Amino acid sequence: MAYFQWADDMVIDHGPIDADHQHLVRLVNELHSATTEGRGREVVGGILEQLIRYTAEHLQREEAQMVAARFPRLEGHRQGHAHFVERLRELQQRYEAGQITVAAQLSTVLRDWLSLHIRRSDKELQAFMRAHKT
Repeated sequence: MAYFQWADDMVIDHGPIDADHQHLVRLVNELHSATTEGRGREVVGGILEQLIRYTAEHLQREEAQMVAARFPRLEGHRQGHAHFVERLRELQQRYEAGQITVAAQLSTVLRDWLSLHIRRSDKELQAFMRAHKT
């Protein structure tokens, strides 16, 4: 059983947003497997870098969609996104400084945040877009 499983209640658009989310879920699972199996720092460090980069890219795509839809709560989402990416980078810096347990913590942080983000924030955007047929 995977550490983080994709669930039907996480579906947003059956398209690019879901593909992004599913990719992030796979990366979280890969990070978790690498840390629990005690694989080398190089493996974990590379996965961490991919996760952080892809998370930031995904959030930028999501914000572009919000701009296009004229989503009224865009600024709040932007602030939340920026804070989360900053938190990920701080955890990455701690990991690079030798705090090996940070990688395991990061997989938990990512899993919990991504799950909550999809089920709340992205569902809010989905409902707005449906109501405004954008």
